[in-house]
Amino acid sequence: MIEPVKSLPGFVVKKPGPRALLQDFGRYGFHHLGMTTGGPADSVAFRWANRLCKNDLSTTALEVSVGGLILECSAETQIAVCGANMPLTINGRVRALWRSHKIKPGDMIEMGFATEGVIAYLAVAGGFDVTLSFGSTATVVREDIGGLKGDKLESGDYLPCVSHNGNNNRYKDDNNPCLKLPKGYHPVYGHHAMLRVIPGYQQHDFSRYQQRRFFSHEYTISSQSDRMGCRLEGPAIQPEIDGILSEGICLGAIQVPPDGQPIILMHDRQTIGGYPKIGSVLSLDLGSLAQLKPGDKVYFVPITVDDAHNILHLADSYFNKIEPVLC
Repeated sequence: MIEPVKSLPGFVVKKPGPRALLQDFGRYGFHHLGMTTGGPADSVAFRWANRLCKNDLSTTALEVSVGGLILECSAETQIAVCGANMPLTINGRVRALWRSHKIKPGDMIEMGFATEGVIAYLAVAGGFDVTLSFGSTATVVREDIGGLKGDKLESGDYLPCVSHNGNNNRYKDDNNPCLKLPKGYHPVYGHHAMLRVIPGYQQHDFSRYQQRRFFSHEYTISSQSDRMGCRLEGPAIQPEIDGILSEGICLGAIQVPPDGQPIILMHDRQTIGGYPKIGSVLSLDLGSLAQLKPGDKVYFVPITVDDAHNILHLADSYFNKIEPVLC
């Protein structure tokens, strides 16, 4: 537990829920030391939470899985919650997601348990004031790094944030109004996802039959999935080789272990591995995957590298063109 520093504005964690992690956009440039990237499991919801607080898009926010988070505020600021449908209340009053809200010292913020989707992000104006570890605040529990202490939040932890107290507090008037994302732009979280796959150079270690088998069947999300990897259950696929020399692994890589059940490597993945890979899931689709529960279904569609570049550029352009509106 991190002892509260009463002189600093911030939030006391009353209840952390099953898993709440501090995340920025990730830790880059340290794979040679065996450190993975980390970062938000759903980058779209993460960026919108920060954007509605007028933050830089990589500002540290809270990633809340399943729900159950309760915070007590000691700052005059704004917050925004985006992502899974987790009922949000401030001082017991129901508040909308996908918009910012003004809060003040003594306010109680509660996030209920998700009814659709799994992960939501709580951002605060100016961000949480957390010490960097190797250039990032991203929490990777497996590596005991990032966040407050390299682990998920616990009851009693204190989350300092940028202070906006004082006579010139911009949150006490209408000079800094709240923003919202129009409802027509909210992502829809369901129980199925189409995942676009860029085939890799090891694709040819899978016969045409095995490739067709993979791309023509649905797979089920396993209960053994986590931020390191999403395990799938479905028709087994078998490469024509038993294994490979360990090599670097990219985000979204689809490994095929000896049992033939694919594993999609997520943000807390290991940095090297020796299982054959049939391809890699488009990074943009990993957020949809992260919002699925065990038992939900996915299917795969092959795309080219050029397709992937075009899809990502168009998605980035679309994000930038959407204008939040005043509340």
